[in-house]
Amino acid sequence: MINVFHIVSNKAWGGAERYASDLVAHMRHDPNFYVEVVSAKHDNIIEQFQKMDIPVSILPLKGIRDLDSPVRLARMLKKGKNIVHVHTYRDALTAVMARIISDNPNTKVVFTPHRLKRPSFNYVSKKIYRSIDQYVFVSQFAYDYFALHAPRIKKQQSQVIPESVLNTDTSAHAQVPNLRQELAMRDDQALIMFHSRLCRDKGIDVLLKALTLSDSDSYKLVLLGEGQPKAVSRIKSFIIESKLVDNVKLLGFQRNVHDYLKQCDFGVQPSTIAEVQGISNLEYMKHGKPIITTNNGAQPEYVVDRENGLLVKPNNVEQLAEAITLLCNDKELRLKLGARAKLDFDTKLNYDTFYKKITTLYTSLTS
Repeated sequence: MINVFHIVSNKAWGGAERYASDLVAHMRHDPNFYVEVVSAKHDNIIEQFQKMDIPVSILPLKGIRDLDSPVRLARMLKKGKNIVHVHTYRDALTAVMARIISDNPNTKVVFTPHRLKRPSFNYVSKKIYRSIDQYVFVSQFAYDYFALHAPRIKKQQSQVIPESVLNTDTSAHAQVPNLRQELAMRDDQALIMFHSRLCRDKGIDVLLKALTLSDSDSYKLVLLGEGQPKAVSRIKSFIIESKLVDNVKLLGFQRNVHDYLKQCDFGVQPSTIAEVQGISNLEYMKHGKPIITTNNGAQPEYVVDRENGLLVKPNNVEQLAEAITLLCNDKELRLKLGARAKLDFDTKLNYDTFYKKITTLYTSLTS
Protein backbone atom coordinates (compact mmCIF):
# COMPACT_ATOMS: atom_id res chain seq x y z
CA MET A 1 0.00 0.00 0.00
CA ILE A 2 1.15 3.53 -0.80
CA ASN A 3 0.48 6.38 1.64
CA VAL A 4 -0.57 9.56 -0.17
CA PHE A 5 -0.53 12.90 1.63
CA HIS A 6 -2.05 15.91 -0.11
CA ILE A 7 -0.90 19.21 1.39
CA VAL A 8 -3.36 22.11 1.06
CA SER A 9 -2.53 25.38 2.80
CA ASN A 10 -4.59 28.04 1.03
CA LYS A 11 -7.20 29.99 2.98
CA ALA A 12 -9.85 29.91 0.26
CA TRP A 13 -11.33 27.00 -1.67
CA GLY A 14 -10.07 27.13 -5.24
CA GLY A 15 -8.73 25.05 -8.11
CA ALA A 16 -5.95 23.39 -6.11
CA GLU A 17 -8.35 22.40 -3.35
CA ARG A 18 -10.85 21.05 -5.85
CA TYR A 19 -8.10 19.04 -7.58
CA ALA A 20 -7.03 17.51 -4.25
CA SER A 21 -10.61 17.01 -3.10
CA ASP A 22 -11.64 15.03 -6.19
CA LEU A 23 -8.48 12.95 -6.06
CA VAL A 24 -8.71 11.96 -2.40
CA ALA A 25 -12.46 11.32 -2.73
CA HIS A 26 -11.76 8.83 -5.51
CA MET A 27 -8.61 7.37 -3.96
CA ARG A 28 -10.13 6.60 -0.56
CA HIS A 29 -12.02 3.69 -2.17
CA ASP A 30 -8.85 2.30 -3.79
CA PRO A 31 -7.33 -0.54 -1.70
CA ASN A 32 -3.88 0.21 -3.10
CA PHE A 33 -3.68 3.56 -1.33
CA TYR A 34 -4.08 5.18 2.07
CA VAL A 35 -4.92 8.86 1.64
CA GLU A 36 -4.73 11.76 4.05
CA VAL A 37 -4.94 15.55 3.78
CA VAL A 38 -2.47 17.83 5.54
CA SER A 39 -3.97 21.28 5.98
CA ALA A 40 -3.27 24.59 7.64
CA LYS A 41 -5.77 25.58 10.31
CA HIS A 42 -8.46 26.98 8.02
CA ASP A 43 -11.82 25.72 9.25
CA ASN A 44 -13.61 26.19 5.92
CA ILE A 45 -11.04 24.01 4.12
CA ILE A 46 -10.84 21.37 6.83
CA GLU A 47 -14.61 21.07 6.98
CA GLN A 48 -14.88 20.24 3.29
CA PHE A 49 -12.52 17.25 3.61
CA GLN A 50 -14.01 16.07 6.88
CA LYS A 51 -17.42 15.90 5.20
CA MET A 52 -15.92 13.24 2.93
CA ASP A 53 -14.56 11.29 5.91
CA ILE A 54 -10.99 12.03 4.82
CA PRO A 55 -8.40 12.05 7.65
CA VAL A 56 -6.98 15.56 8.11
CA SER A 57 -3.77 16.46 9.94
CA ILE A 58 -3.30 20.12 10.86
CA LEU A 59 0.11 21.81 10.57
CA PRO A 60 1.12 25.51 10.52
CA LEU A 61 2.38 25.32 6.90
CA LYS A 62 3.87 28.81 6.93
CA GLY A 63 6.75 28.27 4.54
CA ILE A 64 10.47 28.87 4.89
CA ARG A 65 10.37 30.25 8.44
CA ASP A 66 8.22 27.39 9.70
CA LEU A 67 10.48 24.65 11.10
CA ASP A 68 7.72 22.92 13.04
CA SER A 69 5.76 21.68 10.01
CA PRO A 70 8.63 19.75 8.31
CA VAL A 71 9.54 18.05 11.59
CA ARG A 72 5.96 16.99 12.32
CA LEU A 73 5.37 15.90 8.73
CA ALA A 74 8.60 13.88 8.81
CA ARG A 75 7.20 11.78 11.66
CA MET A 76 4.37 10.74 9.34
CA LEU A 77 6.87 9.72 6.65
CA LYS A 78 9.23 7.55 8.71
CA LYS A 79 7.92 4.23 7.39
CA GLY A 80 6.38 2.75 4.27
CA LYS A 81 6.05 4.06 0.74
CA ASN A 82 4.91 7.67 0.73
CA ILE A 83 3.82 10.23 -1.84
CA VAL A 84 3.60 13.84 -0.67
CA HIS A 85 1.59 15.72 -3.31
CA VAL A 86 1.83 19.49 -3.00
CA HIS A 87 0.15 22.30 -4.92
CA THR A 88 2.22 25.40 -4.04
CA TYR A 89 5.94 26.15 -3.92
CA ARG A 90 5.67 26.98 -0.22
CA ASP A 91 4.34 23.51 0.53
CA ALA A 92 6.96 21.95 -1.75
CA LEU A 93 9.60 23.48 0.52
CA THR A 94 7.93 21.87 3.57
CA ALA A 95 7.63 18.49 1.83
CA VAL A 96 11.25 18.37 0.67
CA MET A 97 12.53 19.31 4.13
CA ALA A 98 10.28 16.68 5.74
CA ARG A 99 11.55 13.99 3.39
CA ILE A 100 15.16 14.82 4.30
CA ILE A 101 14.39 14.74 8.02
CA SER A 102 12.46 11.47 7.75
CA ASP A 103 15.45 9.79 6.07
CA ASN A 104 13.03 7.50 4.22
CA PRO A 105 14.18 6.86 0.61
CA ASN A 106 10.67 5.57 -0.20
CA THR A 107 9.16 9.04 0.20
CA LYS A 108 8.65 11.01 -3.02
CA VAL A 109 7.46 14.58 -3.57
CA VAL A 110 5.06 15.45 -6.40
CA PHE A 111 4.31 19.09 -7.26
CA THR A 112 1.32 20.28 -9.31
CA PRO A 113 1.43 24.07 -9.98
CA HIS A 114 -2.06 25.52 -10.34
CA ARG A 115 -1.10 29.11 -11.08
CA LEU A 116 1.10 30.77 -13.67
CA LYS A 117 3.77 32.10 -11.38
CA ARG A 118 7.26 32.68 -12.62
CA PRO A 119 9.57 30.54 -10.43
CA SER A 120 12.27 32.43 -8.59
CA PHE A 121 15.75 30.96 -8.81
CA ASN A 122 17.67 31.98 -5.73
CA TYR A 123 19.95 29.49 -4.02
CA VAL A 124 17.22 27.93 -1.83
CA SER A 125 14.58 27.68 -4.55
CA LYS A 126 17.05 26.02 -6.94
CA LYS A 127 17.69 23.34 -4.36
CA ILE A 128 13.97 22.82 -3.75
CA TYR A 129 12.96 22.69 -7.42
CA ARG A 130 15.67 20.15 -8.19
CA SER A 131 14.72 18.04 -5.16
CA ILE A 132 11.13 17.55 -6.32
CA ASP A 133 10.77 14.05 -7.73
CA GLN A 134 8.02 14.76 -10.25
CA TYR A 135 6.19 17.78 -11.60
CA VAL A 136 2.65 17.12 -12.81
CA PHE A 137 1.30 19.85 -15.10
CA VAL A 138 -2.44 20.04 -15.72
CA SER A 139 -1.98 21.26 -19.30
CA GLN A 140 0.64 21.63 -22.00
CA PHE A 141 0.29 25.39 -21.62
CA ALA A 142 1.26 25.15 -17.94
CA TYR A 143 4.28 22.98 -18.75
CA ASP A 144 5.49 25.27 -21.55
CA TYR A 145 5.29 28.31 -19.29
CA PHE A 146 7.19 26.63 -16.46
CA ALA A 147 9.81 25.12 -18.77
CA LEU A 148 10.43 28.54 -20.30
CA HIS A 149 11.19 30.10 -16.92
CA ALA A 150 12.79 27.10 -15.25
CA PRO A 151 15.10 25.61 -17.91
CA ARG A 152 17.27 23.91 -15.29
CA ILE A 153 14.51 21.44 -14.43
CA LYS A 154 15.18 18.14 -16.17
CA LYS A 155 12.57 17.06 -18.70
CA GLN A 156 12.20 13.63 -17.13
CA GLN A 157 11.09 15.37 -13.92
CA SER A 158 7.97 16.64 -15.66
CA GLN A 159 4.78 15.10 -16.97
CA VAL A 160 1.60 16.58 -18.44
CA ILE A 161 -1.57 14.94 -17.11
CA PRO A 162 -4.62 16.96 -18.21
CA GLU A 163 -6.85 17.72 -15.25
CA SER A 164 -10.38 16.35 -15.02
CA VAL A 165 -13.38 16.67 -12.70
CA LEU A 166 -15.14 14.12 -10.57
CA ASN A 167 -18.91 14.26 -10.14
CA THR A 168 -18.94 14.16 -6.36
CA ASP A 169 -21.78 12.56 -4.41
CA THR A 170 -24.38 15.21 -3.54
CA SER A 171 -26.88 12.98 -1.76
CA ALA A 172 -25.97 14.45 1.63
CA HIS A 173 -26.51 18.04 0.51
CA ALA A 174 -29.67 20.08 0.61
CA GLN A 175 -31.97 19.68 -2.34
CA VAL A 176 -31.26 22.14 -5.14
CA PRO A 177 -34.19 24.32 -6.20
CA ASN A 178 -35.55 24.32 -9.73
CA LEU A 179 -33.85 27.49 -10.94
CA ARG A 180 -36.16 28.16 -13.86
CA GLN A 181 -39.14 28.07 -11.52
CA GLU A 182 -37.40 30.11 -8.84
CA LEU A 183 -36.49 32.78 -11.38
CA ALA A 184 -39.91 32.66 -13.09
CA MET A 185 -38.29 32.09 -16.47
CA ARG A 186 -40.08 31.67 -19.79
CA ASP A 187 -39.26 28.75 -22.07
CA ASP A 188 -37.62 31.05 -24.60
CA GLN A 189 -35.21 32.56 -22.07
CA ALA A 190 -31.70 31.13 -21.61
CA LEU A 191 -30.37 30.25 -18.16
CA ILE A 192 -26.72 31.35 -18.06
CA MET A 193 -24.33 30.34 -15.30
CA PHE A 194 -21.00 31.59 -13.95
CA HIS A 195 -19.31 29.66 -11.14
CA SER A 196 -15.94 30.69 -9.78
CA ARG A 197 -14.40 33.17 -7.38
CA LEU A 198 -16.14 36.51 -7.72
CA CYS A 199 -13.13 38.61 -8.69
CA ARG A 200 -11.75 40.55 -11.62
CA ASP A 201 -9.28 37.79 -12.54
CA LYS A 202 -12.18 35.47 -13.35
CA GLY A 203 -13.79 38.06 -15.58
CA ILE A 204 -16.92 38.77 -13.55
CA ASP A 205 -16.66 42.51 -14.26
CA VAL A 206 -16.33 41.89 -18.00
CA LEU A 207 -19.32 39.55 -17.92
CA LEU A 208 -21.59 42.05 -16.17
CA LYS A 209 -20.55 44.82 -18.57
CA ALA A 210 -21.30 42.52 -21.52
CA LEU A 211 -24.79 41.93 -20.16
CA THR A 212 -25.54 45.64 -20.43
CA LEU A 213 -25.08 45.24 -24.21
CA SER A 214 -27.36 42.17 -24.36
CA ASP A 215 -31.13 41.89 -24.56
CA SER A 216 -32.24 41.74 -20.93
CA ASP A 217 -35.41 39.91 -21.94
CA SER A 218 -33.53 36.91 -23.36
CA TYR A 219 -31.72 35.50 -20.31
CA LYS A 220 -31.26 35.08 -16.57
CA LEU A 221 -27.76 34.78 -15.08
CA VAL A 222 -26.91 32.81 -11.92
CA LEU A 223 -23.62 33.53 -10.13
CA LEU A 224 -22.18 30.74 -7.98
CA GLY A 225 -19.15 31.49 -5.83
CA GLU A 226 -17.70 33.71 -3.15
CA GLY A 227 -15.37 36.67 -3.17
CA GLN A 228 -13.79 39.26 -0.93
CA PRO A 229 -16.45 41.48 0.72
CA LYS A 230 -15.29 44.55 -1.20
CA ALA A 231 -15.46 42.69 -4.51
CA VAL A 232 -18.93 41.33 -3.80
CA SER A 233 -20.12 44.78 -2.73
CA ARG A 234 -18.77 46.26 -5.97
CA ILE A 235 -20.54 43.59 -8.00
CA LYS A 236 -23.86 44.19 -6.25
CA SER A 237 -23.55 47.94 -6.77
CA PHE A 238 -22.90 47.47 -10.49
CA ILE A 239 -25.91 45.16 -10.81
CA ILE A 240 -28.16 47.79 -9.20
CA GLU A 241 -26.71 50.74 -11.12
CA SER A 242 -26.96 48.87 -14.44
CA LYS A 243 -30.55 47.79 -13.77
CA LEU A 244 -29.66 44.09 -13.89
CA VAL A 245 -31.39 43.18 -10.62
CA ASP A 246 -34.12 41.21 -12.39
CA ASN A 247 -31.59 39.35 -14.53
CA VAL A 248 -28.77 38.40 -12.15
CA LYS A 249 -29.02 36.14 -9.10
CA LEU A 250 -26.15 35.64 -6.62
CA LEU A 251 -26.31 32.29 -4.85
CA GLY A 252 -22.95 32.24 -3.11
CA PHE A 253 -20.73 29.17 -2.71
CA GLN A 254 -22.51 25.86 -3.36
CA ARG A 255 -20.82 22.56 -2.56
CA ASN A 256 -23.22 20.61 -4.82
CA VAL A 257 -22.33 22.72 -7.84
CA HIS A 258 -22.99 19.90 -10.33
CA ASP A 259 -26.70 19.90 -9.44
CA TYR A 260 -26.82 23.55 -10.44
CA LEU A 261 -24.78 23.18 -13.63
CA LYS A 262 -27.15 20.53 -14.95
CA GLN A 263 -29.91 23.13 -15.09
CA CYS A 264 -28.19 25.83 -17.13
CA ASP A 265 -28.29 26.30 -20.90
CA PHE A 266 -24.66 27.41 -21.12
CA GLY A 267 -21.81 28.67 -18.97
CA VAL A 268 -19.68 31.79 -19.22
CA GLN A 269 -16.16 31.84 -17.73
CA PRO A 270 -14.41 34.90 -19.24
CA SER A 271 -11.19 34.76 -17.22
CA THR A 272 -8.93 37.76 -17.76
CA ILE A 273 -5.82 35.88 -16.62
CA ALA A 274 -4.22 32.94 -18.40
CA GLU A 275 -5.69 29.74 -16.94
CA VAL A 276 -3.43 26.73 -16.47
CA GLN A 277 -6.49 24.59 -17.24
CA GLY A 278 -9.85 26.11 -16.30
CA ILE A 279 -11.61 23.52 -14.18
CA SER A 280 -14.98 25.29 -14.36
CA ASN A 281 -15.01 24.89 -18.13
CA LEU A 282 -14.53 21.14 -17.80
CA GLU A 283 -17.49 20.91 -15.43
CA TYR A 284 -19.81 22.40 -18.05
CA MET A 285 -18.45 20.06 -20.71
CA LYS A 286 -18.99 17.07 -18.43
CA HIS A 287 -22.69 17.88 -18.26
CA GLY A 288 -23.06 18.58 -21.96
CA LYS A 289 -23.24 22.35 -21.65
CA PRO A 290 -21.54 24.71 -24.09
CA ILE A 291 -19.11 27.18 -22.61
CA ILE A 292 -18.07 30.69 -23.54
CA THR A 293 -14.52 31.22 -22.32
CA THR A 294 -11.39 33.17 -23.13
CA ASN A 295 -8.49 32.04 -25.34
CA ASN A 296 -5.66 33.29 -23.13
CA GLY A 297 -4.45 30.07 -21.48
CA ALA A 298 -4.93 26.33 -21.76
CA GLN A 299 -8.57 26.67 -22.83
CA PRO A 300 -7.87 26.22 -26.58
CA GLU A 301 -6.39 22.79 -25.78
CA TYR A 302 -9.91 21.44 -25.18
CA VAL A 303 -12.37 24.14 -26.31
CA VAL A 304 -12.60 24.34 -30.09
CA ASP A 305 -14.34 27.51 -31.21
CA ARG A 306 -17.75 26.89 -32.80
CA GLU A 307 -17.38 23.12 -32.31
CA ASN A 308 -17.83 22.50 -28.58
CA GLY A 309 -17.93 26.07 -27.27
CA LEU A 310 -17.09 29.66 -28.06
CA LEU A 311 -13.73 31.36 -27.52
CA VAL A 312 -13.41 35.12 -27.04
CA LYS A 313 -10.55 37.48 -26.31
CA PRO A 314 -10.02 38.44 -22.65
CA ASN A 315 -11.39 41.84 -21.56
CA ASN A 316 -13.30 42.20 -24.85
CA VAL A 317 -16.76 43.27 -23.67
CA GLU A 318 -18.26 43.62 -27.14
CA GLN A 319 -17.07 40.20 -28.35
CA LEU A 320 -18.35 38.54 -25.18
CA ALA A 321 -21.72 40.26 -25.56
CA GLU A 322 -21.97 38.98 -29.15
CA ALA A 323 -21.22 35.41 -28.01
CA ILE A 324 -23.82 35.59 -25.23
CA THR A 325 -26.43 36.97 -27.63
CA LEU A 326 -25.66 34.21 -30.15
CA LEU A 327 -26.22 31.39 -27.66
CA CYS A 328 -29.24 33.05 -26.06
CA ASN A 329 -30.97 33.27 -29.44
CA ASP A 330 -29.94 29.94 -30.97
CA LYS A 331 -31.13 26.92 -28.98
CA GLU A 332 -30.16 24.52 -31.77
CA LEU A 333 -26.57 25.76 -31.68
CA ARG A 334 -26.48 25.40 -27.88
CA LEU A 335 -27.56 21.76 -28.13
CA LYS A 336 -25.07 21.05 -30.91
CA LEU A 337 -22.12 22.57 -29.04
CA GLY A 338 -23.17 20.93 -25.78
CA ALA A 339 -23.41 17.46 -27.31
CA ARG A 340 -19.93 17.78 -28.80
CA ALA A 341 -18.58 19.14 -25.50
CA LYS A 342 -19.85 16.08 -23.63
CA LEU A 343 -18.43 13.72 -26.26
CA ASP A 344 -15.03 15.38 -26.03
CA PHE A 345 -15.06 15.20 -22.25
CA ASP A 346 -16.13 11.57 -22.14
CA THR A 347 -13.52 10.44 -24.68
CA LYS A 348 -10.55 12.68 -23.87
CA LEU A 349 -10.94 14.34 -20.49
CA ASN A 350 -12.84 11.85 -18.33
CA TYR A 351 -11.80 11.31 -14.73
CA ASP A 352 -10.98 7.61 -15.05
CA THR A 353 -8.25 8.42 -17.58
CA PHE A 354 -6.83 11.13 -15.33
CA TYR A 355 -6.96 8.89 -12.25
CA LYS A 356 -5.21 6.00 -13.99
CA LYS A 357 -2.34 8.27 -15.07
CA ILE A 358 -1.93 9.78 -11.60
CA THR A 359 -1.98 6.47 -9.76
CA THR A 360 0.38 4.91 -12.30
CA LEU A 361 2.75 7.78 -11.61
CA TYR A 362 2.49 7.28 -7.84
CA THR A 363 3.21 3.58 -8.21
CA SER A 364 6.17 4.05 -10.56
CA LEU A 365 7.78 6.62 -8.24
CA THR A 366 7.63 4.31 -5.23
CA SER A 367 8.45 1.02 -6.93
